[in-house]
Amino acid sequence: MPDKKLLIIGEAFFPEDFIINDLVKEWSGNGYRVEVLTRNPSYPYGKVYKGYKNKLYQKTYFEDILVHRVLVIPGYQKSKVIKVLNYFSFVFFASLVAIFIGRKFDKVFIYQTGPLTVALPGVLLKIIFKKPLTIWTQDLWPDTVYAYGFKPNPILDYSLNTLVSFVYNSSDRIAVSCKGFKPRLFQFLNSTKEVFWIPNWPMIDKEAKNPKSLPGEINFTFAGNIGRVQNLDKVILGFNEAVKDFPGMWLNLVGDGSALEDLKKLVMSQNIPNVNFTGRRPLEEMPEYFGASDVLIISLVDAPIYEKMIPSKFQTYLQYSKPIFAVMKGEVPNLIREHGIGEFADSNDILEIANGFKRMAEKPKDDLVKMGESAKFLLENYFNRKKNIQKLTELAFF
Repeated sequence: MPDKKLLIIGEAFFPEDFIINDLVKEWSGNGYRVEVLTRNPSYPYGKVYKGYKNKLYQKTYFEDILVHRVLVIPGYQKSKVIKVLNYFSFVFFASLVAIFIGRKFDKVFIYQTGPLTVALPGVLLKIIFKKPLTIWTQDLWPDTVYAYGFKPNPILDYSLNTLVSFVYNSSDRIAVSCKGFKPRLFQFLNSTKEVFWIPNWPMIDKEAKNPKSLPGEINFTFAGNIGRVQNLDKVILGFNEAVKDFPGMWLNLVGDGSALEDLKKLVMSQNIPNVNFTGRRPLEEMPEYFGASDVLIISLVDAPIYEKMIPSKFQTYLQYSKPIFAVMKGEVPNLIREHGIGEFADSNDILEIANGFKRMAEKPKDDLVKMGESAKFLLENYFNRKKNIQKLTELAFF
């Protein structure tokens, strides 16, 4: 039985839907002693979930795993100022808790989904208690900061570059979820430290017990957070052009987020047909939506950071052996091209997006089946859950 005790630090954890839930559950089930330090659950709405109180500090449990929770500042989804305050409030409160509980742990593991500042409580434990530190990076700083609309300037550039360099050079082991992150991280490292590529795996059970009845003859489905960076306004406008030639085509948007109401207004104001907003659905229902779909959509705005990223929904989509239509640039379209699993379009070009919808709609069913088989091959060889959990285990408990 493993005897090392691990503290996992991250802003996202159950009941929020992130892959860290699966990883922590797997570690605990295999006998590893783990606890979690996170904030009160609030993503993607920017307000605390029902059933939780927004206390400065509280203890909860995820099955039998102890979870230490700290304050979240509501409203961070709608205000850059509140977003920044929320980043620093987590650093402050989580650091205080880490100092009080950190001595009993043998190692620290950072799950970084958003701000790299989330790693600072872990770095503090390394400095004070000499705890070995591993970070699994899901988001690339400082690039993401600028992608969200913050304007570069000398002071901000210096501050962010200093933070990024400090965190990664303080880490003993570094893993990234996207291979495209590695060259960027090497720019900040002072040594020849290895950076491991360990991508996410599908988060949900593949089995669709009660397949949904979707409205179209050809169903395109996007599932996940519906925010500004998902670029769904252009996807809808491209769909509007394509549906004129394929009236049996439907676009299903499954999820919720800060851009949802604006997208509904866009559909209504332009009288765009065949768009189905389902709202956010429970995770256990998602296999039924995927199973009923003909093509799955992944979309992001045009920004350099997103060319390096493989959003986690890509792996989930692969699990359902469905063709993928990517409205974005970079690593995902490269994988689609290399493995023949769908189509892609420039995220800025409405006509090209429309043509992508049309190309998918025109394909014979046999071609769609072959694309689905290629997606399954890609999943099993690169995004395998068992293999990637083992790699993370070796890093975290080294």
